Amino acid sequence: MIIDCPVDCTYLIAAHRYEDEHPRELPPDTPLLDVQIPRETVHVHQQLMALFALTIAKFCVAHQDTTDTDVLAVVEVFAETYRTLMTGIYYEKQPDGVLRRELYAALGKFVTEIKQAQAQHGTSGALKDADIFYVLVFLYRMGLLRTNGRLRSRRYIEFLRGQFPETQELKREESRIIMP
Repeated sequence: MIIDCPVDCTYLIAAHRYEDEHPRELPPDTPLLDVQIPRETVHVHQQLMALFALTIAKFCVAHQDTTDTDVLAVVEVFAETYRTLMTGIYYEKQPDGVLRRELYAALGKFVTEIKQAQAQHGTSGALKDADIFYVLVFLYRMGLLRTNGRLRSRRYIEFLRGQFPETQELKREESRIIMP
C-alpha cells in the first residue's frame, strides 16, 4: 500500500474539509477590492485565465518552496503594474524576494509571448492591458478565497494544479513510502 503523506494526515483532511465548507469573505481592506471586474471578462478570457493559472502552477512545480503567500503577492504586484499601464504610465514595482521576482519575470515573459504570438498572427482582437488587469484581479481574489491564510499554505497552488489533471508537467511524483 502506497500512501501520499508520511504522517497521519487525517487532521489535515478534516481541516481542509472544514475550510471548504466554510467559505471565507474578503476583508474590506483587501487590495484591489475596489476594482469592478466586467462580467464578460471572466467568460471572454477563460483561455487567458487558464494560461495564467498554468504558468503559475508550472512555476510552483519547479520551485517547491513557493507558497500561496508568494503567489498572491506576485499576482497583486503584477496586477498593480497593469493598472498603472492602463493609465498610460509605465511603472513597474518588483516584488520583494528572489523567488517572487522569478515568478514575476515568468508572468512577464508569458504576457510578452502571448502579445508576440498575436502580433505574428495578426489577431484582430488584440489583448489589452485592461483585459490582463481584470484577469489578474480575478485570479488574485480567487486565490485569497482558496488559501487558508497560513504562511506555508499551498492550497491555492494545489487548486491551480488540480485544474490541469492531464498536464504531465504538473503530475505529482509518486510517494516512495511503502506500507505493508
